[in-house]
Parts: sequence; structure tokens; C-alpha cells
Amino acid sequence: MLGEIPQQTNSFVGRALDLHRVGSALASHRMVTLTGMAGVGKSRLAVEAVLRDARAPRPLPSRTVRWVDLGQVSSAHNLLSAVASAAGFADHTHGVALDALVGWLSGKRMLLVLDACEHLVSPCAQLCAQLLDACPGLSFLATSRQALTVPGEVCQEVPPLPHDEARELFTDRAVTVAPALRTRTQQQDEHVSTICRLLDGVPLGLELAAVQLMYATLGGLAGQLGTDRDLLAAPTWPSRHPSLRLAIGWSHQLCAPLERLLWARLSVFPGHFDRAAARGVCAEGPLAGVAFDAALTGLLEKSVVRATTTGLFRLPHAVRDYGEMWLAELEEGAPNAARHAGYFLDLARSADEGWTGPGQTLWYRRIAAAHPDLCAAMDHFVRHEPGRALELAGRIGFIWSCCGHLREARAYLEEALRASPNHSLVHERATCVLGIVVLLQGDHDQAERIGRRCARVAKRSDDREGMLAAAYLLGITHLLQGDAARAESVVDAVLGDSTEPVFTSAFSLRCHLVKVFALTGLGRMPEAMKAALALRARCAARGERWTRAYANYQIALIALATDMPDLAVVHARAMLDGMRSLTDTFGIALGLDVLAAAAAKRGQGETAALVSGAAQTCWASVGHEQRGTPELSDLRKVCQQTARASVGDDAFERALHRGAAAELGSVLTLVIEESPMEST
Repeated sequence: MLGEIPQQTNSFVGRALDLHRVGSALASHRMVTLTGMAGVGKSRLAVEAVLRDARAPRPLPSRTVRWVDLGQVSSAHNLLSAVASAAGFADHTHGVALDALVGWLSGKRMLLVLDACEHLVSPCAQLCAQLLDACPGLSFLATSRQALTVPGEVCQEVPPLPHDEARELFTDRAVTVAPALRTRTQQQDEHVSTICRLLDGVPLGLELAAVQLMYATLGGLAGQLGTDRDLLAAPTWPSRHPSLRLAIGWSHQLCAPLERLLWARLSVFPGHFDRAAARGVCAEGPLAGVAFDAALTGLLEKSVVRATTTGLFRLPHAVRDYGEMWLAELEEGAPNAARHAGYFLDLARSADEGWTGPGQTLWYRRIAAAHPDLCAAMDHFVRHEPGRALELAGRIGFIWSCCGHLREARAYLEEALRASPNHSLVHERATCVLGIVVLLQGDHDQAERIGRRCARVAKRSDDREGMLAAAYLLGITHLLQGDAARAESVVDAVLGDSTEPVFTSAFSLRCHLVKVFALTGLGRMPEAMKAALALRARCAARGERWTRAYANYQIALIALATDMPDLAVVHARAMLDGMRSLTDTFGIALGLDVLAAAAAKRGQGETAALVSGAAQTCWASVGHEQRGTPELSDLRKVCQQTARASVGDDAFERALHRGAAAELGSVLTLVIEESPMEST
């Protein structure tokens, strides 16, 4: 999961003194950087250090730890978004991004781990300095091949393992592939010592060498490493330590030719990848068909490719760098990057087309997991094929807007629109999606200007989907501006008396949702309830969740307005369950507000306060105070007044504080699954 400490599949060996030093530094300094050569184990040490730090007793409450894998961030312009996402901030604002992140982090006690900073040293240093100055409760632990030179930074050099610990690590990894080595002869112990000495105690090198015992004896491995040392330490990879070049180069030498080719091609993935993506990008030419499976199996057996606990794969950073070098030697870099970008454009097309169907949650998860690859694909297309950049931005922009990547969606949409100024249907689609993103960031005036322009262009070209898209954008804009009548008018003008099914297109479905919102805003409750129930039923029959969640939200609002709080609870819970499955923070915040109002109306003042507190934290995590259509403002005021009156100010404030301080997932589980809403 984004921001979580990476789970480890093997044991941590040695480093007791290093762990003590890092722990002491973290206890007394706000900026600690672990430096050292590639493959020396900086990331693994950081994982163990923060796990132990979390368990250490301290006078203040424990701090939240969030992990930022910068190895997946290819360029500086995505750095701030990566840090914000890992810190739990789904930025929906349109002001200065750094100011918004500071607003979220202020007052929190958090340790941010920036892993693999070496390709972003200067921007990381600048960001850390700014955040440390503005957020007194924030601390950093960074890993990098060089210091960041941030004021107040304490650097801890991570050395290769001392000989005894190197032997322990090598043996621990070796017995997994050669169990007989649990008991060794004196000669075999000498071979272990030779291997550890030749590899200078570098953990990645030792792990790669240990795996080779599937194919060689200890004596053979020690002899081969000694024989090949001069050859493999040649300056073909000058930025790496000789012993690491030796270990990685020897692993490369032992790979079959097709395994080497796959290794090189896999280096295009910035982070984790699944088998389907690897096949889609790499299984061309000699790697087609069963050759791909055989090569991937070989790389997994040699520990070049690592399997994660979630069934994904990755290349260790240094191994990926080596693959990139060989990809350049093969002159395959450009076509490989093009295949990678093309694969993820196809993925975006499938996700966009399947978004309103039964696989919606699955598509969300796939798009979320592929986020680093989609950013890399966008970067490639903007440089080389602006038209395809425009299509990709238009197809993923709406999904990203639902799932918290508004800053990146806007930046890529604007960049792609500048790079491809031709006014095609693809251009208009991307423009309309940009309007939706701008609207969700709170810039209603600009969203309306974009919507009006898109409506004119779509009408002129008789583009029905474009007209529906523009009507949806304008309808939502009018609703947020408090003009439900104009919202109804704009969608009615496009939908008319059409008998076409709701699911004719994604924007047709969304326009029907706007109609329900407008009817509620106009106070036509029986008509609104009928339309909302019908839309919800159609979505349920199809297996669609996002629109169904908002239909449930409207039913809950209507139920509250017509004095049916029990019904409001049922549908607010259903709304929250749907939004939780899509991790739509904005939608979760809205649902919590309505659920709190229903609890207050049922006389459950303490529950209403608890849920309201969680809602406030949720709103803060998107960078806004409570938002939504204007009628929600009165609903929230009545909720607080009613809840306070039922339990008293002191009890209300205590429950509000508990809800605000609680972990959001726990609150959602409580209110959705554990039924704390029964009458009291």
C-alpha cells in the first residue's frame, strides 16, 4: 500500500551497531540520512530502524511513519506529489502545492522515509529543508548514495558488513537454496570466507552470489569469483563499487542470453510490475511465447527479479541500473520505452472503457498500482508523441480525479494540451476532463469557462459524447455554485426525452446523476427519491460502484430532509462502503457528514460527534474545509447543534476529538461493519 513500510520476505541479519546508531540519531535529530554505495543495504537498514523506532518508548506519543519509494519517481516534477500521496494527503486544492502539503502536515508527528534519493538529491534537499522549517512535528529519514546537505542533517554511513556478519548473511541466504550447507566442513567454511572477502561484505552481492549455489558448489563459486574478478571489475559500469559490479556482472554472465535480454527490458519499469505487464512490454521478438516465461523463471531463481508478498515483481535498484546499461548497449532503449508507454496507454483505454462496469473496483486498483508507470508513459509521450499523451491524459484524468491525483492530472493535461494544440475529439475530451479536475480543485469560474467552451465546440461538431461531457461539467459546476435550476436545465437540454439507456456512455450516466442532485437541490424530494432509487438500481444491476455510491448519498440526503433518519443511516453506510472500495477521499468525507447528521437526528449525539471528527480529518486530507453543494452547510450546522444539545458541550468535544484523532480506516470499519448506530 502507498506510504506503508515495505514488507520483507527474508530475515534481517547483523547490523546491531548500525541500528543503535540510527536509532539514536532518529531520537535526537529531525533529518537523518543513511549514505553508502549501491547494494550496501541502506533501504533494508531503514526498514528495520523505523520498525524498531516505532516500538521504542518515548515521552511523546508515537509518530506516524510513512514510506516514500523515490526509486519509482522518475523526475523532480513528480516529487512533491509522491511525498504528499505517501503522507496521506490527496490534494484537491489549486493554490501552491507546497503550502497545501504544509497545511496537512502542520501539527502532525510524522517520520517520512525518503528511500533512494540519489537521482533527486537537489530537489529532495530543497523540499526537506522547506518542510522541516514549516512543520515542527515532522522528521525525515533518507537513504541516498550521497548526503542531501540539508541544514541540521546527520549522516550515517552504512558500511559493508563486517566479515562475521557477511558470513552470517551469506549462509542465511545460501541454505535456502542449498539446505545441506547447514552443516559444513572446514574447507567449505574457508570457501564461504573467500566469497565474503571477494565481495567485500556488500549485502546485495552476497545475496546474488548465494543464489548461484543452485548451479555451483561453494568451491566452484569461490574459484569462479576469484578468476573473474579482474574481468568483471573492468570500468564498464564506473559508478558502482567493484565488488558490486563483480556480483551483478557475474550474475549477468551466468544468465542465459534470453534471461539477459529480459533483464535489460524489465529495467524500463520504475517500480513494481505484474506478470501481465512484463509480458506485454517485454515479450517481443526472441522473448515471444514460452520463451518469456522461461526467462522470467530463470531471473526469479537467480534473485535478479524479486517477488513481493503481494504477488508483484521488482528489480533491486542497482540491478535495474545494470539492466538499463545493457539496454543502452543493445540500442533497445527507445523501442523498449515506446512499448512500455504503449502498453500502459492500452491499459488506460481498457480502464476507461470498463470504468462504468462491474470491474470498476478492479480497474481502480490496477490504475492505482500502475501510477508510476502511467507517469513514465506520460513523460515519454509528451516528449515523443504528444497526440498519444493527450489521449492518455484524457482517459486517466477522470479516474485520477476520483482517486486523489488531481495535481498530477492537471499538470499532465495542461502539458499535453500545450504540446498537441490541434482541436480533435481527443483534444476536446482532454479539455473537458481538465475542467472536471479544475472544478474539484475548487476553481468554479475556470471550470465554467472550460465547460462553456467545450459545449460550443461539441455542438458545432455534433459530438454527442462531447455534449454530454460538457453538460456534466457545467451541471456539477452549477450545483457547487448553488444554482440547482441551471444544473437541471443544462443536463435536460442534452438528455431531453431520450429513451437511450442510462449506460449508453460514461457521461450519459454522470448526467443522470447530476439530474438527481439538481432535483434534491430544488427541494423536489419525491421526484428526487424516485430518480435516485432508479439510478441506484440500474448501477447495482450492472455492478457499478462510484455512481451507485453517489445515488446512495442522495437517497440519504433526501431521507434526512423528509424526516427518515433510519433510512439515511442505511444509505450513508452504503455510500461509504462504495467510496471506501475506491478510496475516494472526497466522497468518504461527504458520506461521513451525512452519517453524522443522521446520527444526530436519531438522538445519538456522541456518535454524531465522533463521525463529525473523522469527517473533519478527512476534509483536511484533501486540503479543504467541508465542501459540497451549498445545502450541506445548513445540514452540518443543524447536526452540530442537535448533537451538542443531546449530550452537552464537554461530551461532544471529547467525542469530536476522538473521531478526529482516530485512524480513518478504523472509523470506517466501525461505522460500516460493526453497527455502532443502533438507537440508544
